[in-house]
Amino acid sequence: MEVVEKQANTSLGQGVGYGIVLGLGAFFALGMIGVTFILRRYNRELQTSEMFNTAGRTVKSGLVGSAVVSSWTWAATLLQSSGVCYRYGVSGPFWYASGATVQILLFATLAIELKRRAPNAHTFLEVIRARYGTIPHLVFLVFGLITNILVSLMLIVGGSATVNALTGMHTIAAIYLLPVGVVAYTLVGGLKATILTDWIHTFILLIIIIVFALSTYASSDLLGSPSAVYDKLVEAALRHPVEGNKGGSYLTMQSREGAIFFVINIVGNFGTVFLDNGYYNKAIAASPVHALPGYILGGLSWFAIPWLTATTMGLAGLALETSPTFPTYPDRMPDADVSAGLVLPYAAVALLGQGGAVATLLIVFMAVTSATSSQLIAVSSICTYDLYRTYFNPKAAGKNLIYMSHVIVVAYALFIATFSVGLWYAGISMGYLYVMMGVIISSAVLPATLTLVWSGQNRWAAALSPVLGLVTALIAWLVTAKKECGSLSVACTGSNNPMLAGNVAALLSPVVFVPVFSFAFGLQKYDWKSMLEIKKGDDHDLATDAGLDLEQIPGGHEETVMEFEEEQAKLKRASFISKTMTIVMTLAFLVLWPMPMYGSGYIFSKPFFTGWVTVGIIWIFCSFFGVGLFPIWEGRKTLARTCKFIYQDLTGKFNPKAISAHEPAVATTPGDVTPEKGAKEEVTAH
Repeated sequence: MEVVEKQANTSLGQGVGYGIVLGLGAFFALGMIGVTFILRRYNRELQTSEMFNTAGRTVKSGLVGSAVVSSWTWAATLLQSSGVCYRYGVSGPFWYASGATVQILLFATLAIELKRRAPNAHTFLEVIRARYGTIPHLVFLVFGLITNILVSLMLIVGGSATVNALTGMHTIAAIYLLPVGVVAYTLVGGLKATILTDWIHTFILLIIIIVFALSTYASSDLLGSPSAVYDKLVEAALRHPVEGNKGGSYLTMQSREGAIFFVINIVGNFGTVFLDNGYYNKAIAASPVHALPGYILGGLSWFAIPWLTATTMGLAGLALETSPTFPTYPDRMPDADVSAGLVLPYAAVALLGQGGAVATLLIVFMAVTSATSSQLIAVSSICTYDLYRTYFNPKAAGKNLIYMSHVIVVAYALFIATFSVGLWYAGISMGYLYVMMGVIISSAVLPATLTLVWSGQNRWAAALSPVLGLVTALIAWLVTAKKECGSLSVACTGSNNPMLAGNVAALLSPVVFVPVFSFAFGLQKYDWKSMLEIKKGDDHDLATDAGLDLEQIPGGHEETVMEFEEEQAKLKRASFISKTMTIVMTLAFLVLWPMPMYGSGYIFSKPFFTGWVTVGIIWIFCSFFGVGLFPIWEGRKTLARTCKFIYQDLTGKFNPKAISAHEPAVATTPGDVTPEKGAKEEVTAH
């Protein structure tokens, strides 16, 4: 820690760290209190248990896309991707980005199936219980919570290390203070507040990434063009060639260690998407017609973030480490600093001085807090609906449910902060957690997916496959580590080959276990009806106390049979489109684009590298328009009407009775709502 803290004191003072962590946290918390008041007064949005956990199930595609981008933009997205670029060159950012984009694209199909099969679900675990019963539900409950815990730990550990590196703020103080503002605005606004702050964070994040890219490749006195960066990378390869890369070059996609990381990345990220209830929350919050475009928009927009950020800051780190402005000059970065995610902040300081340090602190703060908010809601909805309402109080009223949600948000934040302190003392970094996740959780991916897409998987296959897969993965991971190093140290178990063995065993072992148990105990032949029986929370008590009609509150509308039939037809069509689109895009990202470059061993020429960077910059601008500006355009009518009501309120002309829940902002048009029990029996999920 001495190297990090020494450099921190030469960048920004501790006051800046505390100011950003506490000041911005308070700003967003107060902002969300104001937004929640405005939505309640002018849009009839009451904070019911359903609104807290599902955002009324009426969120449109632009906000869904920005929420997906924000939830998937962890501290690791920015820090770890820059680290793999520093280690492996241009292949690292692409392997990171493509290996983590395909899961979001593929999840779009699962999101549609969830909306079709279980339109009133609050968590994916409710779907497991509706189909298989208690034992599989408890198994997946454990895997789901472990996923959320690992993701949350990685966010806080990585974020606090960066805050310490840039400001000298004590790591433990950063660990406990980073979640404070997040807890405050999540308590006030629930999932809706999370989605709105996701958009704000994404907007700011994309602007800063664009500034980094244009500074590095256009305006910097130290670099200032792709040509200058290219020349520096050629020199770097001569000083310290990359073992396993074609010609030792940083400018080739043919990287042995990069390819191993690619496999680990793909496998681990399947678990952190398909088992993270936060992504199901976004799917549940989306109105049915907006779920597919939201996830496709989010996935494609997200790709540019790690790809361009790492291609910019990881390569800038390599290019500038011989400059006196670089924090570790004249030495190279220690491997521990790279693993801790400090390539990006060091490169930013070398490139832009204190301005770079502040910008880095801002984007890490945005990434950590927005993704942490998603984790708080994910765990809150699991504990509220899958534990409290399922096993302790099945007849819980809306007040009980929202109280429990609030308690869990606070308790979980304290738990994660305390756990993170333990990891810090144990020397476990963000990089270690990132590559280890797949070993622990990925064995549940296939059984969870088949729950929504295959009627044959029985309860024993669902319950036993994840557990046996975990055992298989742990054996493969630890035996490989012992064989390679002769010990089970953190350094050895965190190296590429043991992690590769464990991750692949976790994801692929259920390919054997699921068919064996399904055929051994008999195919289920599930009819999908019990999923339609999942009920919404009963919020009549909250609506009555507020003097409102639940039917007029956004998300409280009870759907007619005709509306349900129309919605199912749209979802069936979306299901076909999503399967086609996601398969094509997955093949493009994993095979058609990278593999010819890997197989040929092509070393980038200067014009090719310039084109490579240019495509990344164009893509990030498209992302900015897609998830930064498009949500404003999509919600322009709501924004205009709300501003009109605020003006009328300020001038004394506002009449609350004039607001109708059936105005366009909160209209319940077919396809924008989800069904209540009365409509369910009329239509099957087929």
